[in-house]
Amino acid sequence: MASEETRAVDTRTAMSPTERDTPTPVGASETTTLEKGPARAWATRLVVAGIVLSAVNLRPAITSLGALLEEVRDGLGMSGSVAGLLTSVPPLCFAVFGVMAPRLARRFGPAAVVCAGMAAIFAGLLIRPYAGGTAGFLAASALALMGIAVSNVLMPVIVKRWFPDRVGSMTGLYSMVLALGTSLPAAVTVPMTHALGGNWKLGLAVWAVLAAAAVVPWIPLIREGRERPAPAARSAKAQAKAPAQTPASASVRAAEEQPPLRITRSRTAWALAVFFGLQATAAYITMGWMPQIFRDAGVSAGTAGLLLAVTMVMGVPLAFVIPRIATRLPHQGPIVLVLGVCGLAGYAGLYLAPAAGAWAWALLLGIANCAFPLALTMVGMRARSGPGVAQLSAFAQSTGYLISIPGPLLVGVLYQHSGGWGLPIALMAGLMVPQMVVGVLAGRDRTVEEEAAAR
Repeated sequence: MASEETRAVDTRTAMSPTERDTPTPVGASETTTLEKGPARAWATRLVVAGIVLSAVNLRPAITSLGALLEEVRDGLGMSGSVAGLLTSVPPLCFAVFGVMAPRLARRFGPAAVVCAGMAAIFAGLLIRPYAGGTAGFLAASALALMGIAVSNVLMPVIVKRWFPDRVGSMTGLYSMVLALGTSLPAAVTVPMTHALGGNWKLGLAVWAVLAAAAVVPWIPLIREGRERPAPAARSAKAQAKAPAQTPASASVRAAEEQPPLRITRSRTAWALAVFFGLQATAAYITMGWMPQIFRDAGVSAGTAGLLLAVTMVMGVPLAFVIPRIATRLPHQGPIVLVLGVCGLAGYAGLYLAPAAGAWAWALLLGIANCAFPLALTMVGMRARSGPGVAQLSAFAQSTGYLISIPGPLLVGVLYQHSGGWGLPIALMAGLMVPQMVVGVLAGRDRTVEEEAAAR
């Protein structure tokens, strides 16, 4: 692991997936290889652009709504409980639709599925402010969140496939851009809405433009994904022409050809799923309710949006640094504990002095929310092969988001019936303790393939 970020990327890593899996005929000239170089570099640049533009679109649907939740509630006539249900829709959609991602990727290719996901985000964001009524708003939100769900699951798969020697760096880049896409809407949605004449519908719909841009890089890569041959489908003649495999490449090939794992047999997979679920609970409660906590404490709407932006923007530098550190450690437990302690301190401050120390609590909770890029990094580290990562990613995210569904809804119910934020904040702090425990278990140096085979 220690050398992962420093060793040079070899020629096969730079190749597209189709080229990596297509054997080079014995005696092929060096000229032919060099002629393929520009095409490989072009495809790799497209993948990087696609990852970046997709990552920036995975949270505006949620954080832009959090910044305008009060205006949306007034405009649609929502109660506190219904608003709590609205903040629970993201993890519900991620759990329901995320589990479909590996099957869709096998059928159509990861690039095609992510491209369709970005198109769904665009359509959902454009339609939902004008759908009419709470039911239409929820349905259009679900469409956008369906696109986010499949893209969430497939991003680690794409990183593992195209950049196997740079999992930490590419996960860090993806997580950093995702954090930027989380914080930017929180910061600018309220002032942008005021600039648009105070129309909250326009303030939400404008984020569809980003999703439209994210569709473009994946279109040329769809054919690439469909043409990639399955290892088992290669002819005996093609295999006979393949150069001799090294022990490392033979091990990777064997892992790719294994049947699907019985992922539920792995304790690490379960620990990672619960860790993912608890950090998602904290994140969606924060994104959905933190501005309202500050506003009820006397903070203005614009400042409350900026405070949420500060919480989210902490993920920009830390989401790049944490995965790189995590890939160099044999055990990621210490990072889990540091993030958990910051979360507990932030919740304590939010309870005792929400307005007086608002900026400090926003910073601490922003650090705690970096459990998300850490979880994504562990998904890539806890499985050996691409299919293993796909299964683990789908299991951990779908199960995790299923676990996180009651959290935001329960916060809304507690807030409405208690008339204050004491009980909801106590719930948030209480959930941080088991998150730290399962995070330490998920961070142990082992793979799900080993555990699934041993039981």
